[in-house]
Amino acid sequence: MAVKSRPVIGVIGNAYRIENRFSVQAAGENNLRAVAEVAGALPMMFAGTPDITDIAEVLNIVDGILLTGARANVHPARFGMQACVRHEPYDNGRDDVALAMVEACVTRGVPIFGICRGLQEMNVAFGGTLHPEIREIPGRMNHRMPRLENGEIHPDPAVVFADRHDVHLTSNGTFASLLKRETITVNSLHGQGIEMPGERVVVEGIAEDGTIEAIRIADAPSFALGVQWHAEYDPQINPINRTLFLAFGEAVAAQKQRRTIGVAALA
Repeated sequence: MAVKSRPVIGVIGNAYRIENRFSVQAAGENNLRAVAEVAGALPMMFAGTPDITDIAEVLNIVDGILLTGARANVHPARFGMQACVRHEPYDNGRDDVALAMVEACVTRGVPIFGICRGLQEMNVAFGGTLHPEIREIPGRMNHRMPRLENGEIHPDPAVVFADRHDVHLTSNGTFASLLKRETITVNSLHGQGIEMPGERVVVEGIAEDGTIEAIRIADAPSFALGVQWHAEYDPQINPINRTLFLAFGEAVAAQKQRRTIGVAALA
């Protein structure tokens, strides 16, 4: 009797140091749960480290890729700008893997979903630029996570991930069609953001202050969407984020079916 298996979604890892001694790769549990509980797939973390992660091998195993948010900014050298100590930390290994992964996924038709840093990586992969601190642009709001008066991050996740501003979606665009509305309200936990969209990056969502919040990759053969907010936080109960992960899951399931048919045809 054949055993049914779920599609597999690769979730990129981030570089951390434990006790300032041990190098580790980690992925936030909210991302893994969103994949398993809403997208209906098996999450498989892969290292954001180019010397141990072969992109072609990963894409031969998975049916989709989730590029998650992260503490580190995309290094400015990736889009022709100078690095600054104020905008550290950086994660060059993840940059190497993620930027190449974006291009490979779109070329091969593997569904890809970028969240926060993931959206920024999708933009840079197609030649776009980023601003290191959106709140420093005149007229922009502070998009960083809420803090206490002493500067510490607010201890309550419900406050940190609370909806903070509206996003206006392109009429009849992919996001508006999926979500069946043209205005949504989202959380906000980022400093860096898109400055100039890349060549194939289509902007479909803009915050009240003009910050780019939702994109798609033009002419991608499968799901290739990115959001600036943290959609992984509450897709189990948030209808906006749930719809996005369900759509990602459907695209991933279709990719698994295509791969299965392809393998059977070669047998």
